Amino acid sequence: MSMRKKFQYKVFKSNTRFIVVRCVHPSCSWRVRANKLIESEYWMVTKHVNKHTCPTDFKTTRRRQATSWVVGECIKRRFINPGRVFRPRDVMDDMKQRYGVELSYSVAWRGRECAYENTNPGSVVNLEVTDGNKFQYLFIAFAASIQGFSYCRPVISIDATHLKGNLDLVPKEGERCVWGKPCSRYCVDRHHSIRSAVEEAFPRAFHGICIYHLLNNLKTKFKSKNKELEQHYIPAAKSYNLQEFHVLFYTLCSAVPGAKEYLESVGLDRWTRSHAPCRRYNIMTTNISELFNAVLVKVRELPITAFVNEVRLLCQRWFQQRRTKANACSSRMSMDVENKLEQRRDRAQTMDVICADQYTFDVLDGEHNYCVDMALWTCTCRKFQLDQLPCDHVLAVVRKTQYDPYDLCSLYYTREFWCETYRGVIQPIPHISSWVVPPPISTFQLNPPDVRTVAGRQRKRRIPSMGEELPTPKCSRCKGKGHNRATCQNPIALRQSEPGPSLLSPIAAARSDTDLGHETDPSPSMPSPVAAARAAPELGHQTDPSPSMPSPVAAARAAPDLGQTSAHS
Repeated sequence: MSMRKKFQYKVFKSNTRFIVVRCVHPSCSWRVRANKLIESEYWMVTKHVNKHTCPTDFKTTRRRQATSWVVGECIKRRFINPGRVFRPRDVMDDMKQRYGVELSYSVAWRGRECAYENTNPGSVVNLEVTDGNKFQYLFIAFAASIQGFSYCRPVISIDATHLKGNLDLVPKEGERCVWGKPCSRYCVDRHHSIRSAVEEAFPRAFHGICIYHLLNNLKTKFKSKNKELEQHYIPAAKSYNLQEFHVLFYTLCSAVPGAKEYLESVGLDRWTRSHAPCRRYNIMTTNISELFNAVLVKVRELPITAFVNEVRLLCQRWFQQRRTKANACSSRMSMDVENKLEQRRDRAQTMDVICADQYTFDVLDGEHNYCVDMALWTCTCRKFQLDQLPCDHVLAVVRKTQYDPYDLCSLYYTREFWCETYRGVIQPIPHISSWVVPPPISTFQLNPPDVRTVAGRQRKRRIPSMGEELPTPKCSRCKGKGHNRATCQNPIALRQSEPGPSLLSPIAAARSDTDLGHETDPSPSMPSPVAAARAAPELGHQTDPSPSMPSPVAAARAAPDLGQTSAHS
């Protein structure tokens, strides 16, 4: 404000409770007083005299408040794309046009450096090299992701989709945690290298297995494509209570001999929700990692520097889209949770609730009954405990009582946590020509890794894992499987339907009847002299064109065969 209104101010009084700011001119009455709110980090303006009585000639284009830090905050948003070069002279011109402030070259240079330092501050980068300073691993965590992870459910999905070798997880200093937040569960795929790395880096964390990858293991080990394997395995893995799990697991083991010993050797707590020692919520697969990998299929062919920049641009775009969507939400919970609660409310309408005491209720759902304890926040179906979201039976109790269903939901599902997750901004990075790299890094020589080049064309698609069923292409030409329209070589049978009288032209009708040995008899309303002339030699008849529609050419052609002389009119 001081730069826009072209005045300068000074701090008159300041402590931990209040601050008073005045204009630098001794006779000016402009001032601002603000007090700090109790148990809060915010300040409230309690007095503001917004009138300047200082002389007009006292205002200059030099501003003492235009420090390098303030200039950096003002121009930070000007780096709209990574290819823009913003020189100190550009900073001086921009501040002059936008705020009317004249800066020295040194202040403009320091302000630009502050803007660079404020580009994604707090991000973590770890580069691992081998002997000879050859590139091996690169770990990047943006500050926006680090801040947002504190408001996410403590489950991490890990998948070795981008790397061709072993995955190296490096534990950070001190407590075994991720970004300052203890994480007690990981959902990874079936590779043993990832499991061993997680157990080494995070020994106290629970290691769960992706149920889809374990299903592929079952298909590979038992050479079975039986539909009963998938029909009973998926519900057993996703079941909440032990009784339902034992019924489904017994049916699975009966259909696939040997599956019981294999799944028990893996550990029931690793792939089932009912036996897990901690909450897995609804994260039973590594689909989020597979989704990220699918987006980067084409990007992975780029060099490493271009690949990292494309990942940054992708995360930057995703954060902006989700931030806009979260800020537009007007309900107390996220939109997906609101829809899920609405569906559960509809199912709860048909349930009967019997009150046992102030906190215990018996819910009758058809032939089954469930016990709900509102004091302990438990239900015998266990959805309430494991998902931290009211189940159908709890919502049936809420309908009969005065409980607020939103107070029974976890904070992870609230709109506030949703907005806080994507509040951070992944800032654009300026062009490399304007970077100021310190000497220890600028003098470091990073060599490319050793890559064994094989003969022939480089493979673009990954090799599918054992037991993985890839989608089979279907040809749109012959409707066959295993190829597409461009490579189809199958013959196509021509399906010709016999046309009706109204769609058949007289000439086509004459030709068709000639081939069938029938005599043509064109309708008087649709005469065809040409067709009649051509059909006459084969039928032994003399053509007699209609006087209303003479055909001299047809008569001339038909005359030699009929032994008559043609006359031209």
